[in-house]
Amino acid sequence: MSKKPQCRQGPEADRGEPPGEAQAALYALLELMRRLRDPQRGCPWDRSQDFRSIAPHTIEEAYELAEAIEQGDMPGVREELGDLLFQVVFCARLGQEAGAFDFADIAKGLQRKLVRRHPALFAAGGAAPVPGGREELKARERQRRFRQSGAGRPSVLAGVCRRLPALSRAAKLQQRAAAVGFDWPAAAPVLAKLEEEIAELRQVLPPSADREAQADELGDILFVCANIARHLDLDPEAVLRRANRKFERRFAHIERRLAARGRTPADAGLEEMEALWREAKEEERRQAGAGAAAPGAAGEAGLQAAAEET
Repeated sequence: MSKKPQCRQGPEADRGEPPGEAQAALYALLELMRRLRDPQRGCPWDRSQDFRSIAPHTIEEAYELAEAIEQGDMPGVREELGDLLFQVVFCARLGQEAGAFDFADIAKGLQRKLVRRHPALFAAGGAAPVPGGREELKARERQRRFRQSGAGRPSVLAGVCRRLPALSRAAKLQQRAAAVGFDWPAAAPVLAKLEEEIAELRQVLPPSADREAQADELGDILFVCANIARHLDLDPEAVLRRANRKFERRFAHIERRLAARGRTPADAGLEEMEALWREAKEEERRQAGAGAAAPGAAGEAGLQAAAEET
């Protein structure tokens, strides 16, 4: 049995994989994809897919990768990166079959884009950093594409993907607007705006039956919350996922404590469950304090996370 090669670490890692090894692995993957899509002998499921049907799977794999990263699960990160790479290879094969592009076109286009966006590294003789950095370079690329299409000058907000999660898209729209000066100077005024939007929502709460107004005002609140996250340099999707995990953890505590009494949440009243919720919250604080007092103890990272989420 051959010994599994060890991952390179330190300065050796900077040299990357030997070109032959990486190329062989990628070629094998592309060949596997070709066989899966073979019209006569391929996999029926893989043969039946097209760009529209595969897109949801691509999005799902990206989220699973993000979850593995947030959990610090490096074996999981490696596996999910492979799953996401398979999605790229799959779409490259679909493009090749349609005569539109192949994997080489994708890789070469990406390489050109990265070189273009790093002029200080790759421009002949070097170049001064572009004021505004990466976002300014991306804006110039959008303008160039619009000129080439004959569509005229693009909107500052053009090109923000409509399929992004709504909170992420809100933050990106706000970031674009902020780049041209349409922004609050700090987080405090945004909090004042949040209070204003909450007051407007109160005005249309039941017994009002104006569902459109309720949706508009609640949407404004969520949009402002995304702006607060941006001002705090936080990813709104990440902080909401964190809040979800906190809720799951504390509700699980409620279920465990009720189960110990031979009961379920459906059997308990709100007051009892609220008391158990406060109990879970206090227990997390105690555990976080114990972790801070004993650096290096097992589970320290998880306890610290619990403290930050309280």
